[in-house]
Amino acid sequence: MKNPLRYQISEYDCGPTSMLNAISYLFEREEIPPEIIRNIMLYCLDCYNTEGIPGKCGTSTAAMAFLSNWMNGFGKIGQLDISTVYLSGKSVYLGRDSRINDALRRGGAAVVRLYYEVEHYVLLTGEQDGKLLMFDPYYWEEPYDEPDIQMTEDHPFAYNRVVPEYYFNRESSETYALGPWEGREAVILFNGKTRLTEEKTIEYFI
Repeated sequence: MKNPLRYQISEYDCGPTSMLNAISYLFEREEIPPEIIRNIMLYCLDCYNTEGIPGKCGTSTAAMAFLSNWMNGFGKIGQLDISTVYLSGKSVYLGRDSRINDALRRGGAAVVRLYYEVEHYVLLTGEQDGKLLMFDPYYWEEPYDEPDIQMTEDHPFAYNRVVPEYYFNRESSETYALGPWEGREAVILFNGKTRLTEEKTIEYFI
């Protein structure tokens, strides 16, 4: 059984919430070992704010890179059939040759760092007619100023936003822009049992 994706419970936990949502999206509840939940929370929320308070500046890129590496190791020892790829800089973009788009087409998911007033983590779960299917963990009820961002509550197990692809590739700090190249990062995640490969399907390669 799959669990619905969840919203962050503070102003700061978008990182661990998006990683937990990726696990919920990719795996059945009965498959998920408690250790992966514990370690996601343990490794994230590592940044200090200007007053020296831990966690009040969210999750660092270093923590995400470390967590991605740990998850790969966790998958290799057979605890969960998971694999990840950590991307940064110029490898983080959306489009025809993007590794993120490729992963989404093959049944994977991606946690990306972008801008939503401040730096923010969200989960990408699919693409559809030039738009990305996204779960933003920041709960918000008001309509967006941008009329082409679609809010939806009809897909609680996969996404709550439909966002045109061009939003992401902007180098600004506007809504859902990935921002300057040097600060970009993403973690691609796969469930080995559901990942589409040449052996599992030929339709993907046509």
